[in-house]
Amino acid sequence: MKRKGIKTAVLFLCCALLLTACGGGQSTGEEAGSYDENAKATITWLNILHTASPPTDTILNKIEEKTNTDIQFSWIPDASKEERINTALASNSLADVVTLTILDNSSVRNALKSGMFWEVGPYLDEFPNLAKIPEDTRKSASIGGKLYGVPFQKDLARNGITIRKDWLDKLGLELPKTTDDLMAVAKAFTEQDPDGNGVADTTGFVDRNDLIYGAFKTLGSYFGVPNNWKVSEDGKMTPEFETQEYIDTMNFMKNLFDNGYINKDFAVTAKTDQQQKFAQGKAGIYVGALFDSKNLLNMAKGIQDNMELEIVNNITTTGNESDRAIWAANNGIGGLIAFPRSEVKDEAELKRILKFINDLMDEDVYALMTYGIEGTHYTVDADNATTITDTDLWQQEVQPFSSTRPKEFGYDIHDADPLKQKSDKLIKENAKHAVLNPAYSLDSETYTTQGSELQKIMTDATYKYILGESSLEDFKASVQTWRDSGGNRMIEEYEAAYKEVHS
Repeated sequence: MKRKGIKTAVLFLCCALLLTACGGGQSTGEEAGSYDENAKATITWLNILHTASPPTDTILNKIEEKTNTDIQFSWIPDASKEERINTALASNSLADVVTLTILDNSSVRNALKSGMFWEVGPYLDEFPNLAKIPEDTRKSASIGGKLYGVPFQKDLARNGITIRKDWLDKLGLELPKTTDDLMAVAKAFTEQDPDGNGVADTTGFVDRNDLIYGAFKTLGSYFGVPNNWKVSEDGKMTPEFETQEYIDTMNFMKNLFDNGYINKDFAVTAKTDQQQKFAQGKAGIYVGALFDSKNLLNMAKGIQDNMELEIVNNITTTGNESDRAIWAANNGIGGLIAFPRSEVKDEAELKRILKFINDLMDEDVYALMTYGIEGTHYTVDADNATTITDTDLWQQEVQPFSSTRPKEFGYDIHDADPLKQKSDKLIKENAKHAVLNPAYSLDSETYTTQGSELQKIMTDATYKYILGESSLEDFKASVQTWRDSGGNRMIEEYEAAYKEVHS
């Protein structure tokens, strides 16, 4: 296996130095197929960092020991990932392994389609963990029917509702089962002084400036909105905002806003501020990832010590189980672990790196990257439930690796926290009702080049309608603007791509 140089102690360098370091190695000239897959391998990895600072070597050393590798990470801060990845692709200055999380980025998509990265679909079944990647996941992560990396596997549908159970109990209310119930609870939480302080200072919902990961898209699922696109039996595609269900969702949100059942500044509220408001007792309904409930309760300690939370994932307009639906974020794909042909020179080298990715999916390695070292970072009971014992140390040494895990679910080891256990259970249950985006793996040049610009037209129009700044006629005029500005072309391209894949 080629060597890439001495492991650097300084992980944050300027972009030019980082990219030069990643691309500096040369092949040893071994013939394809002659590499010993059981030999210790040196593997470089251009990876995304989602924490304030990179990890120490404590967990890295353990991972290297278990995977028989020397791993040389070059970390790119999440905030600058798009610019840095674009630069790396343009200069072909990469690493053996490259984390690609922005698959709708035009540079990334074009690089994948150009053959810059290995197609790995034909090799996955040679490795026990990789072979278990579901066919639907492989298809969703493919471009033009080809899989150019190992997909990061995330839970299909993580969202639902976190609600103040203590407020429900105080007001004599049941957990909501329908959207009408939810509206009634929001009204009561706003008007009936659920915190008992004699001041009208609470709202039902607290939301943020995000139509996707905030409340809107999850509420849309409850009303039956398709996940981005609706496909007819003959392959005709309709954008979600042209459905009646989307309008119903806007009307629900507009009702919340008009009556003061949601924070008036939700359209400009950041996620951290949203969560702080909930933790401070300003509202009783939070829509987002179900596992946020644990964090919200922890944030409330010392502020709202009497807070009791419940989580809900079965809201419908009718109350019927058969009508349950929840959108699947990126079809459960968190991006690709990709392997550039410029760095991974032959099939034998590719297979050795795929073995490494396969080994990262073993339960003991997953435990390392999620919880750390038993006795140092966490304890575990007879039921394989873990409790973090040193949060500061865990955040420093373990947390940065969480986004590097190729798979985030399906393991026996689990969190001991009751809310986290319940959220895991409900997220697993959500998968049965998950609604996929039928266009996720399809190719549209217009989407690649104009997707963000076109989406802004409809995002702005949606907010304006909810906030009472425009009429339904104005909203429909914006839809026409979207069509005239490239939407019609996008629809044609997606329909052609859909036909090609399903013919």
